[in-house]
This record gives sequence, C-alpha cells and structure tokens, in this order.
Amino acid sequence: MELRLYDTLSREKRTFVPLDPNNVRMYVCGPTVYDFAHIGNARPVIVFDVLFRLLRHIYGEAHVKYVRNITDVDDKINDRAARDFPGLPLNEAIRKVTEQTGRQFHADVDALGALRPSVEPRATEHIGEMREIIEKLVAGGFAYVAEDHVLFSPQAMNAANSALPRYGALSKRSLDEMIAGARVDVAPYKRDATDFVLWKPSKPGEPSWPSPSGIKAEGRPGWHIECSAMAWKHLGEHFDIHGGGIDLVFPHHENEVAQTCCAFHRERMANYWMHNGFLQVESEKMSKSLGNFITIHELLRDWPGEVLRLNMLKTHYRSPIDWTMKSLEESAKTLDDWYRVAADVAPGEPAASVVEPLLDDLNTPQAIAALHGLRGNDIASLAGSLRLLGFLSESAAQWEGRKQQASGVDAKEVERLLAERTAARSRKDFGESDRIRDLLAAMGVTIKDSKEGTTWEIAR
Repeated sequence: MELRLYDTLSREKRTFVPLDPNNVRMYVCGPTVYDFAHIGNARPVIVFDVLFRLLRHIYGEAHVKYVRNITDVDDKINDRAARDFPGLPLNEAIRKVTEQTGRQFHADVDALGALRPSVEPRATEHIGEMREIIEKLVAGGFAYVAEDHVLFSPQAMNAANSALPRYGALSKRSLDEMIAGARVDVAPYKRDATDFVLWKPSKPGEPSWPSPSGIKAEGRPGWHIECSAMAWKHLGEHFDIHGGGIDLVFPHHENEVAQTCCAFHRERMANYWMHNGFLQVESEKMSKSLGNFITIHELLRDWPGEVLRLNMLKTHYRSPIDWTMKSLEESAKTLDDWYRVAADVAPGEPAASVVEPLLDDLNTPQAIAALHGLRGNDIASLAGSLRLLGFLSESAAQWEGRKQQASGVDAKEVERLLAERTAARSRKDFGESDRIRDLLAAMGVTIKDSKEGTTWEIAR
C-alpha cells in the first residue's frame, strides 16, 4: 500500500516513506488547557486520529508513535487562574485550572471517538529539555541573551553557511513579509524585529524555573520552544510527520523548524508537514462577538460525538469547512442507518474502496462515498471500514438507547401506541391509525411501515 500525503513545505503530494517502518513517528500540536475546546480545535484531533489509525493499519499498532502535547504554561492560563481562584496563590490556581480543563478536553475528544495518543507530554514536564535546546542555540550563535530574555535570531539562521533550511521556507515568506504580516513585539533589547522569545523573566507570582546559563533571574519558556523540546524528547531530532491547524504554519511551526534545525544542525525537523484548513460556522467566521462560538462540550449535549466526527470528515481536511445544522442533521441520519445495519455485524477487513481514498492524502469524502456503496453489498466490510474510521463504538441497541434517553422518549409507551395503531389498522380504523401516527410524530418518533412490519426511530 502506497500512502501519499500533501507536504506543506514542498507544496506537493508526496509518497510517504517513513524513516523507520518499525517506528513511524508523528507529532501534533495539542491544546492550551485554559478553557473548553471549541469545535475548530476538534478538527486536528479528528483528522490526525484518522491518520494515526491509518498508519497503524499499514504498519501495525506497535510500530506507530503518536505524540500530542498539552501546553500548561501560558498567559491565558495565568489569567483564567487569577479570575477563577482569586483567593489562592497563583501557582496553585494554575494547577487547578490545567487539571480541570485537561480533564474536560480528554472527555470531549474521547466522545469524538479519538484514540489517545501514544504519549501526551505536558510542557511543564520538559523545562530541562527546553533549557538544553536554548543553550545549544546560544552556543551556536543563533540566539542571544538580553535583559534576562533569550531571543532567537532568524537573521543569524539565514546567514549561517550550512545545510540549514532558510527561515521562512515553511510559510513561504521573506523576513520583510513576516514583519508586515505578524504582530511583532517591539522591545528595546531586540537586535531585529523578527527575533522571537525563547525564554523570558517571570512576573511576581507566576510559574518560574531556573533560567538557562547566563541569566540569574528565574523565568519561563516562550511558546515555540515547548514543542521543539517535547518533539525532541519523545520522537528525536528528526521524525516523520508534524501536524496541526493551518493557523500554526506561521509563526509557530516556522519557529519550531528554526529552533530544532539550528540546535541539532539538521536540514529537516519533520519529513512531512500537514495542516488542516479553517472552520467556519453557518458560512461565518467563528467568534464570540458574532455569538457563533461553539465548544465541543456544548455540541455533545445535543449530538453524539460520532455525529460530530462524521460531519467533520465529510470535508477534505485541507479544505475550509462550513459547520452547519443541516449538515449535522444529515450526518446523524447517516449514522442511524449505519448503526442499524452494521453495528452488530462481525467486522470484516476494511474494504479497498474505502482504504484507497484514505491513502490518497486522507480523502475522507471519497472514503465516505465508498461506505455508502458497501451499504447494500458487503455489510461485514462496511462494519470493518467504519471501525477503521473510528465509528461503531457501541451496539445498535446502545446507540438507539442513548438517542431515546437524550430525547426523553419512553420506549415502552411507544411500543404500546404502535400496538394500538396496528390494531386500528387491522380493523380499518384509519382515522385512529393516523391520530396515533401524529401523536408519535409529536413525541419525536418516526415510524416506518413495510412488508416485514412496523419499525420506529427517534426523529432527528
């Protein structure tokens, strides 16, 4: 099987050749744990979960390592902690916030059918690795100390006479374009406008750690150095795939490449860079000011996680996605059907018609179209293919039961009314039959009459 993936760095679809087929390695930027994750945050979780499953299908579960980090040191976390726990010391309040929001995140993404990563490192557990990389960068002339800050110099990177990549190659921007297009912190201690922070002094009460050599005051890391350190610790200096949302290409991923490649004198950090597209809601950009900011947690009150998952996968991961109520309703109906016909069937091997589109840069819309083709032909392969994609996590009865519970429908009452309707139809009392049908419809129940008898389901 040949897997082809679109690489953001080369801007082309390339055949995936792992550095070591017995140890395929992938890193994806994870959440900053200060609040409920929004539905846009769910997209990389679901996309790279599908890739994780596909890689395990190709190379074997024991030969794929997936790392997704948790950022637990950040100004937003500090602000949330001070707001929610004003009576506690800040560090203690921060711990409460990160523990609580971390649990929330896990509960939400578990409901989406996402497998847990092989490793889920926290930034605060890797301060030593961050300091080590920073000291390598200072020693190599790529970073410098100024007023208790350590800053990285893209100019020094691009001036180096070596096989290092050019700063800006991933985002395809020049240094001037980066200054014009980014919110650049203006500071007197910076040598150049594009220099970015690797380490900074902590404010009183904020989390702090011993600083890299050359700085007496304690401090804390900048954002970008965290992922370089965690990827290095768990995947090495050079690995196969790095993923995340398209919004992370610049500056975050550009800076990761710079830090890692300069510290370890590497031409590459990851062989393949993958980025999912933006998400909007009902054709508008999601924002709190527009009132269309939706968290995963909120959506899970009304929809099973697998409905959200299918709705996300109906659009190719690199394309923008428009999140609509109509599409959610269609996804729910599709899953109702799949559960009815395939959930209790012994799964066969995933069908080639489903796997082949996935091998073509995770073409999930085409894979889903192939699932519909299996619906009337090979239910065992349908069941196996759905499980490969992260669906059918429960039995048909459990699925239907959760729908009933969520809707408040009493199954025994429905069965009683259906029996009365059947009796009315047998005595040709069609007025009474129609009355019961309308009553059931008002309860949120759809009935279907066929030669085999009458069935019912919760209306979506």
